Amino acid sequence: MKLKALVALLSDGQVHSGESLALQLGVSRTAIWKQMRRLMDQGFEVASIRGRGYQLVSRVDLLDSALIIKQLDAGLATRVDLRVRDEVDSTNAEVLRQVAEGCDGKLPISIADSQTAGRGRRGRSWQSPRGENLYLSMGLVFHGGFSVLDGLSLVFGVAVAEALETLGVPDVGLKWPNDIFLPAGKLGGILVELQGELQEGVVRVVVGIGINVHMHKAEGVDQPWSSLASACPDTEWSRNQVAAAVIGAVADAADTFSSKGFGVFREPWQNRDIYCNRLIQAKDGELKGVGNGIDGSGNYLLGTPEGGIVPIRAGEISLRVVL
Repeated sequence: MKLKALVALLSDGQVHSGESLALQLGVSRTAIWKQMRRLMDQGFEVASIRGRGYQLVSRVDLLDSALIIKQLDAGLATRVDLRVRDEVDSTNAEVLRQVAEGCDGKLPISIADSQTAGRGRRGRSWQSPRGENLYLSMGLVFHGGFSVLDGLSLVFGVAVAEALETLGVPDVGLKWPNDIFLPAGKLGGILVELQGELQEGVVRVVVGIGINVHMHKAEGVDQPWSSLASACPDTEWSRNQVAAAVIGAVADAADTFSSKGFGVFREPWQNRDIYCNRLIQAKDGELKGVGNGIDGSGNYLLGTPEGGIVPIRAGEISLRVVL
């Protein structure tokens, strides 16, 4: 018996007897009791009501590939190979497995309920608790070789920000080079991995996107963070809806980037720059200056006290506000 099937039955919030659950799932009542223990071990709040049965108290937001595809533009819906998993090591790695297995020329997309080895920028781990957030990766192909891909993570940052804004999220900010921010802290991040040339001038890119949706605690995180549920508590957030909006926005952004280049994304990115006109530091404090936005290649521009402008390249270092 899959745990997801049990959660689906309980997701209506009603009280279900152990006998009825066992009958519907074709297992014993003892098996139901054991799975209830597993649910509670994974953080779900389950009430055991004497003489009546079980009630799932936690809000459930199940991922459903059919519901996601239904919310995509009709043209895009026919072009995607979307796979939703309960658990993977990382969705970026899962996309590469999809490609290896064959996607029939479609756009490979992987979404998981949880990741056991989620990764962020510079090899950092990415916390991926079950049932709370969106972990999504897409495999994209670009023509023109590696030289045309400057600023790509910033392009996807703009796409994700615009997707969230269409869903009613206010004050979405972007932190160079790949983080999504709300006023209360970090909401999500983007990891872009270049997988090499398929043939001369044709490059495969995997973009991984993590967004905090329902998360209410994050043990071990050493920076301010936020989630959609905490920032917009009056909205009934659906991970399927967020996923569809992000997939559509990223696919559109990739097409625009391919045809028009990075230039059209520069101003939209700068309008959301959380470092603009703030004193920041780079290279472990060796370089300080005022945020001056980005150049035409996506490098961050630091205004130094001497009046100069120093470009910071994305793979080299991180930036942070001087306290």
